[in-house]
Amino acid sequence: MKHLLLSLFALPALAQSVDFVRDVQPILQARCAACHGDKVQMHHYRLDRRTDAFAGGESGVPAIIPHKSANSPLYRYVAGLDPDVKMPPGNQRLPAGEIEILKTWIDQGAPWPDANPTSGPIRGAADTAVLKRGERHWAFTKPRTPAVPAVKNQSWVRNPIDAFLLARLEAKGWQPASPASPSALLRRVYLDLTGLPPTLAEQQQAAQPIDRIVDNLLARPTYGERWGRHWLDWVRYAETNGYERDAIKPNVWRYRDYVIRAFNDDKPVNRFLLEQLAGDELPDSNAETLIATGYYRLGPWDDEPADPAEDRYDQLDDIVSTTSQAFLGMTLGCARCHNHKFEPILAADYYSMVAIFNGLERPRNGRTELDLPVGTHAELAREAARDARIEPLKKQIFELRGGAANAKKPAAEVDKALSPEARAGIAALQAEIDKLKQETPDLPRGYRMREPKPAAPATHLLIRGKANAEGPEVPPAVPTILAPAQPPFPAKGEHSSLRRLTFANWLISRDNPLTARVLVNRVWQLHFGEGLVRTASDFGVMGDKPTHPELLDWLTVWFMDNGWSLKKLHKLILTSNAYRMSRASNPTYLAEDPENRLLWRLPYRRLEVEAILDSTLAVSGKLQPTMYGPSMYPFVPRGALEGSSDPDKIWKPFQEDEASRRTIYAFVKRSLIVPLMEVLDFCDTTRSSAKRMTTSVAPQALSMFNGDFVNRQAAHLAARLRREAGDDKGKQIDLAYRLALARPPTATERDAMLSFLERESLEQLGRVLFNLNEFVYPD
Repeated sequence: MKHLLLSLFALPALAQSVDFVRDVQPILQARCAACHGDKVQMHHYRLDRRTDAFAGGESGVPAIIPHKSANSPLYRYVAGLDPDVKMPPGNQRLPAGEIEILKTWIDQGAPWPDANPTSGPIRGAADTAVLKRGERHWAFTKPRTPAVPAVKNQSWVRNPIDAFLLARLEAKGWQPASPASPSALLRRVYLDLTGLPPTLAEQQQAAQPIDRIVDNLLARPTYGERWGRHWLDWVRYAETNGYERDAIKPNVWRYRDYVIRAFNDDKPVNRFLLEQLAGDELPDSNAETLIATGYYRLGPWDDEPADPAEDRYDQLDDIVSTTSQAFLGMTLGCARCHNHKFEPILAADYYSMVAIFNGLERPRNGRTELDLPVGTHAELAREAARDARIEPLKKQIFELRGGAANAKKPAAEVDKALSPEARAGIAALQAEIDKLKQETPDLPRGYRMREPKPAAPATHLLIRGKANAEGPEVPPAVPTILAPAQPPFPAKGEHSSLRRLTFANWLISRDNPLTARVLVNRVWQLHFGEGLVRTASDFGVMGDKPTHPELLDWLTVWFMDNGWSLKKLHKLILTSNAYRMSRASNPTYLAEDPENRLLWRLPYRRLEVEAILDSTLAVSGKLQPTMYGPSMYPFVPRGALEGSSDPDKIWKPFQEDEASRRTIYAFVKRSLIVPLMEVLDFCDTTRSSAKRMTTSVAPQALSMFNGDFVNRQAAHLAARLRREAGDDKGKQIDLAYRLALARPPTATERDAMLSFLERESLEQLGRVLFNLNEFVYPD
């Protein structure tokens, strides 16, 4: 009768322990069982079994959190503390005494006779139902090598890729498109691998075997500049933080250069991922691997957040969401507030991923971001020891100069007023500092996170994703649907928790069915316009199914068997007959397969803005080949700067020679993307970008025909044509077409251009060529 007596009196607290069977269970049976019992489970939540009661319903948020009634939805709902949900519904509110019983029971640890309380998340029926969504999903099973199919037209098969595609076409009685012309294929492969058109001398080599051409292009440094930019899209690279101040990320360009070098060196992608996710935790960590971990810091950052605790989880969400989309092809970020609505991803999965990265800290001094030295553990230790010796010397100099009273004055001005003895003392101290720095020179600096403690902080599942509503503690873990057996996360390491290294090793292992598949699909997409899976960052149950699943699995296993080498994968794809197909259409096929899902031809696709601008510079003769180093600042119209509060300082002055480097070296400012790059569909820098948009809007035509960049390059091209072809208009036209399109003009085009030049200048001819569809949509 005790719980009934308490229902009559609103007692402020209970003096003795609450017993579940005596005090709590009768309330749950009388007040909750009708909607959350063994027969009915509204929102997939039931309160008659401990496991389900603790786990919560379809949201994935635990309903009962031992010792934390204030964060337990069960208590919050019945007490009317949640603005959106009140239970029971309508006017059937619980008496204050019963609410107090539930509160006290939870705060006393929520003991339930059939099991002991647990500190981790409990998986109930609702969670089990979520995971069942992915039980037979193709992407969550390990890839296996399928048999290469037999085909009738064996002469068309140059490698297994052709057999897989041709088998599907022959099943419908279809044939692949005819081969592209040698000149079209040459320009295609040059633009695909280097982002630049073939020179006049290179065009003479169109008859060479494609294998030799591909090998030559993959060995060029321009390959890394082209394909490194694709990687930067996937990892949301930019050089400023965004938000109001949009401050510069110091030395972040070193990460960009690291990526370019990695592609040129054909660094195995599994090692490439290890370095970016755990470069500081590797046994052989060094300056390069520490710079690689700049990956974590590439996203936007609010240096003056309204709620620092919430902002901390926003930063972690950026890391979890980017990592899961870019490398797993999963939309894990959608489980931050509740179980994923469509995918087999639990809220507990999300926070277990957060736990992997929760030890990371952003080096800063208030609102100012700091970079850090990079080197081996031994090199970093030596510099730290040197700095420890330098610090007291600097303090002595500070005191000799009058301390805080003179701190804001120029040192030279202060020194003039000092006594000769003080100046001599400063000189001696400075000489000692210089000697220490000469003995142990400064290490290079890198823009990276740090994990300063060997034990990671506790991570809790957050109720509705709110930082001030901590649920149960969760361990580090990878998504449940991908790992029936979790990798063994250590308790701590020597310098850091080693959680990221454990995760990275699992990510690149064959136990993980996704990473190699996702990367192979991304490469295919960039060569064919569409991936075998067309939702390149979503391999989940809501993503597209692969158009050729056996081919994707075959390529994935082949890629892993061949050392995760991107260059080998490129060569395999580019030497296939499938890649050599023309873009010629077939009305019958088009009517039945308008999206070209059977790959009966190579689809047209527009070059990305970087390849458009770089090709324009190459054709005009003004492309500067300088690689690496701090970024350059392309031309930005004055009108675009006027919107800034400080238009004279927001962008460095334009220097044409410097700005004529490849576009991958352009400074990427989140609040001011170069207008020409933005209008030509530069990627979204706030999140991982799976694929560039291809829009057709009026400002593109205006920018490409009337803009400063194109008009300047048209003038340079005109000067080049006069210099290299003389005054003969026919020779000028021939040269212009070969430079821009890697082919001579047709007779019709030649006649039209001769007529055009009778009225217009060579500069206008250049503007026309740069605006041809063929220039930006290679054949």
